[in-house]
Amino acid sequence: MPKIFFAPAGWVDAVWDFEFTETEPLDAAIVIKNGSKEFKTLYSHLLPYMTDTESVWTVFGDNGVSVKSLVAVLSYFVLGGKSKTASVQQRISALQASSLYLLLLGIPGSVVNKMFHQILFDTCLNTVSNCWPQSLVKKRKKDTLKSSQADGKRSKPYRKDDDEMDVDEDEEQDEEVHFSPQDLLKIREGVVLLVKSLLRLLLKFPLKDEPQSADNCMFAKLTNFEPVIGELSFGAGQDIDDMRTMPELAYYGLWLLCSSNHGDEKSLRRVFHRVLYVILMMSKGESGKPSLMMATQAVLAARDQAIGFVSYVVDELKEPALPFLRILLQHISFRMVDKTDYRTCGAQAVAKLLAKMPCGDYASFIKWLFDYSRQSKVAYRMFALDVSMALLEQPEREANEDVDAELVSFLSHRFLVHNMVFGRRSDASPTVRGHALTCLAQCLELPSMNGTRSIKELFSTSASLSHTHLHMHTIEITNNDHASFESKDTMALLKRRVSDPKTNVRKCALQAMMGLLKHNVIMLSEGNLTVLSERTRDPALSVKKKALQCLMDLLTAHPENSLVQKAWLRGVVPAVVDAESSVQEKALECLEQTILSQVKSHGSYSYRDSQQTLTWDLLGLLCDHCQDLGRYFSRAFTMWSKQNKFTAAFINNLISHTEAEHAAGAWLLLSKVASSCPRLDYGKILDAWDDLVRSNVTVTTSCHILCVIGDIGEHLNEDTKSRIVEDIITWLKSFEMPLEVISASVETLCRLGKAEAVSDTQTFLNQHCGELVSVCEAYLSGVILNENGAQNLNEDLVVKHLYTLGVASLHCPSKVGKRIVLLVQSVLTSSVEQQSEGSEELACSQPLSQFKASSMPSSVRAHAVITLGKLCLQHEELTRKYLPAFARELELCSELAVRSNVVVVMCDLCVRYTNMVDRYIPNVSACLRDKEPLIRKQTLTMLTNLLQEEFVKWKGSLFFRFIAVLVDSDPTIASLCEYCLVHLLLKKNPVMFSQHFIECIFHFNSYEKHKTYNKFPQVASEKAKFSLKGAQNKERRFTIYRFLLVHFTDAQRFNITIKISQNILACFVDGELPLDGDGAVVLAETFGILSLKEIKLSALSGAAGAGGDEPQEDEQMAMAKAVMQVAQKKVVSQVQKKVFIESMIPIIINLKSMLEQKRSPVLKDLMGYLQLTMQDYRSEVKEFFAADEQLAVEMEYNLKMYEKEMEAQMAHCSLGGDAASGGTPCLRPLRHSGGTFDYVFDGMLGVLQRCVSPTAPLRGALRIDELNILPYE
Repeated sequence: MPKIFFAPAGWVDAVWDFEFTETEPLDAAIVIKNGSKEFKTLYSHLLPYMTDTESVWTVFGDNGVSVKSLVAVLSYFVLGGKSKTASVQQRISALQASSLYLLLLGIPGSVVNKMFHQILFDTCLNTVSNCWPQSLVKKRKKDTLKSSQADGKRSKPYRKDDDEMDVDEDEEQDEEVHFSPQDLLKIREGVVLLVKSLLRLLLKFPLKDEPQSADNCMFAKLTNFEPVIGELSFGAGQDIDDMRTMPELAYYGLWLLCSSNHGDEKSLRRVFHRVLYVILMMSKGESGKPSLMMATQAVLAARDQAIGFVSYVVDELKEPALPFLRILLQHISFRMVDKTDYRTCGAQAVAKLLAKMPCGDYASFIKWLFDYSRQSKVAYRMFALDVSMALLEQPEREANEDVDAELVSFLSHRFLVHNMVFGRRSDASPTVRGHALTCLAQCLELPSMNGTRSIKELFSTSASLSHTHLHMHTIEITNNDHASFESKDTMALLKRRVSDPKTNVRKCALQAMMGLLKHNVIMLSEGNLTVLSERTRDPALSVKKKALQCLMDLLTAHPENSLVQKAWLRGVVPAVVDAESSVQEKALECLEQTILSQVKSHGSYSYRDSQQTLTWDLLGLLCDHCQDLGRYFSRAFTMWSKQNKFTAAFINNLISHTEAEHAAGAWLLLSKVASSCPRLDYGKILDAWDDLVRSNVTVTTSCHILCVIGDIGEHLNEDTKSRIVEDIITWLKSFEMPLEVISASVETLCRLGKAEAVSDTQTFLNQHCGELVSVCEAYLSGVILNENGAQNLNEDLVVKHLYTLGVASLHCPSKVGKRIVLLVQSVLTSSVEQQSEGSEELACSQPLSQFKASSMPSSVRAHAVITLGKLCLQHEELTRKYLPAFARELELCSELAVRSNVVVVMCDLCVRYTNMVDRYIPNVSACLRDKEPLIRKQTLTMLTNLLQEEFVKWKGSLFFRFIAVLVDSDPTIASLCEYCLVHLLLKKNPVMFSQHFIECIFHFNSYEKHKTYNKFPQVASEKAKFSLKGAQNKERRFTIYRFLLVHFTDAQRFNITIKISQNILACFVDGELPLDGDGAVVLAETFGILSLKEIKLSALSGAAGAGGDEPQEDEQMAMAKAVMQVAQKKVVSQVQKKVFIESMIPIIINLKSMLEQKRSPVLKDLMGYLQLTMQDYRSEVKEFFAADEQLAVEMEYNLKMYEKEMEAQMAHCSLGGDAASGGTPCLRPLRHSGGTFDYVFDGMLGVLQRCVSPTAPLRGALRIDELNILPYE
């Protein structure tokens, strides 16, 4: 026996007295000299005694070795390794001493010799944690924190929760001891020796009576101590000496702890509790709180090993392990962190472990999971969706005779799809709504057809589904307009999700919609496909990109479907001109991938090649049904030309198709690239021109060929140019071409005549375009001035002459004489007496059609308007002369085409002659109330363009007419108006809504008695056309008010409230505005506006109506709320509140007295607003009334009487009542705590539910015992 174990008796007694918590230094004379060699020798000599019959205790007695001294000396070395600054040798000695102690405990007779001591045993078990360097662990923890903060596109403030695991943030000093790789290997050997010693002990020494010691076994921490190559094998028949890796030893130790030798049923619960954190990918720090670990390959492998171990335990123990497996799964669900990667891994773990359950227990857990999925915490509902998706990847369970009848329905995949996934489609949280839609789309991609079949059931007729979803109505936890499944059309609901206010929900709904279309769950109809294409113009950047990707995926799945092709073009092509550069790049990438890169030579084309066939189909649509996308398509080629995308091979491939079946598409592409290609095969292009002149070519192809001719004109010789010019002139003078070809021909003619000298170019244009003008003048004279000309009128020919005249006159204004102008005017008036050459003036107050009833067809007159507008563009005096006539034409003309073209002409003239046209903008804006939707939409679009470019200002009644379009009878026009106001005009002028708000109140009520507002000039007909006066229009007026207020800033809301008080309420108090019938309407409407939730400052409405998007949770948003409150204080300070009360309350009190004297019905609206004010400014109001207690008592009494009256009225109301139309919300006293004004706003819906049809309270967060979750501890 080494000398060191013979310690002084006094020193040994002191160690035992201190119960191995501290020791005095040993005498230097007996300090070990050979390091760990002495321990190794002693260990090797003692190891055989674990199995030998000879007693080692007898040997100790024969050699005079005191067991008490031996234990004391071992504890000295064990405690020496606890220090953070311990040397390598001290750490190795501590591990070896601990191993020796555990070895001695395992030798028969250790109990009799009193070797076991609880504190020393636990200290030895903790030696691994104390001796293994913590620097690597701490570094990994810091990396984990950085990873969690960078996880996702937008980080959320970290929140602490008792149910969730907090990251241990204890800051400790860095270790000063440096460890070389050789040192770490030596320490690892000591750790392995200690663990093996513990395993040998557990085989011999039961811990049933020492549960705390069993809890302190460090096996769970060692499961991810080091990576393992290959798969671990679990089992009781393994030899400890053959085990080489730490995880292998650790799981063997956990398996030993599961036996009855080390406890009753709690032992299994204890083991599963330790494995829980490995599955959750967490590690316990020194503070005892688990911390997240970075999801590295090693951590993921350790998680898989833990799942495999639990599966092995369940397989071996079977029935006794099932209750604890259920507990484990429940705790995984409740302790899962709200991070995507961790949730996914956790859901996979739950699914794998559920596979070990028999059908009855499986169905019971799914029922529990269904309740869990309806809890208030968003993280729970999100995880339930992930678990459902993981379960859908497994084979469907079939019921056996052991499953209760009421649980059979929980076994099917159909329940998971219908109730767990689709049931969350209307969740209160936008995060959950979006995730549910994403999961719905993922169900369609699963290999099993069960998910697709279940989803098809959902989107079939709702009548056939009503009997299968008895639970669906209980899923809804919102109190908004989301109705039960049985009463809502599923497809309509999905389309509403595509327009959801939350960006993430719209993205996920697009993914779901694309999946349904891709797998033919819903019909590939134009309406469904339009939903996708329209989202490429969504305000949110991420939604636009998602829509583009969905269209690409759908086109890949259905390349032959023409409707899909059209939707793809209408979504992708306009995105080329998007304001966001990244969207432009995405659209260009889609176009290049689908069209540009697929153009091969005609010789290599095969109709069996789906990609090439798709390319030419798309080009064919662009030439036919989607010609309106041409200008966006041209923009794409402009961008590509800067990137040198058009190679010589690409051009040659295009030209090879110009004489084949895809000639139209080939000429389309050539017309886009010809201007950027330095060299083309001019011979083939000129041959195509000759074919065009000699044969009938489609209109679109003709235009494209003419465009190519214009692009290559500068490279042609003069003889060729002259020949083409002669062909074009001859062609134009025949007047047999369609209007589109006429315009393209004149444009090509001008490009062919372009010369270096401007004078030469103008001479060319005067010669050829002037010739066309003369031909048109001669023809129109023959038709109009001939007595029988109108009777034998060829409408098509007259239109072509008028159109050619207008197009040609733009290039040769000097060739346009008065006679031509009068001829065009005559087409509109058809009064020969007015057409004489001596007649130069036109009565400015009369429209062109008022000189004489026109005998010309409507289409001829409409084209005459366009031609006259083109003539005015070149002659200012003509504009001045005809503008009044155009304005009157808008008012009196009954022909749709004529009025539409007049709007176009006047808006174009506004760009050229802004000041001159400005006085006629009211005439144009009056068309916003035209009876024809086409004219209203066109006027709205053109006025928006003029306002954007500041050719038109917000003067007079223009703003109010524009904003009134928000309540247009056509929903598409109202939606377009909202888009124009919010996304185009408000960005340019952020204060325009607040500047005009007060005047809106007077204008829309047609109230003109105020000295300042609503004083701009309007004729009676325009007033009547735009009037929203009367109770029948109240909802429309409040729709406008709400829209304006929603887009106010908090500062604007505060200022507008003060201005309303000063400019409206104060005017009634001072008598400036009479309190007559009209005045009462305005005053009542003013109180209705002040009572709207949209006018409340966000700092106040956020506190009152928290949880509109996310339900309130246990400390879930604690940190976020704290940050928000700091920001809100900057906007809503106590000073601002005081200013508000001091300016509003005196006016309200005076108004109340006045209304009481006159017994005005407006008093009800005033009291409703006053009660609402008490909620938001309770403390300030109390302070205000502190000086006048009598007044405070009177106000309190009046408010109570008002409440009783309102509740009495509500008791007789039906649920069809609508308080959202601008009336004052109802209120009720919540409690009276001694203060004067302790009132809380309920809202009309709450009163109706309380008084008429009380409903069951929403299901909140269940307690643990309600969910049958047994705690581990």
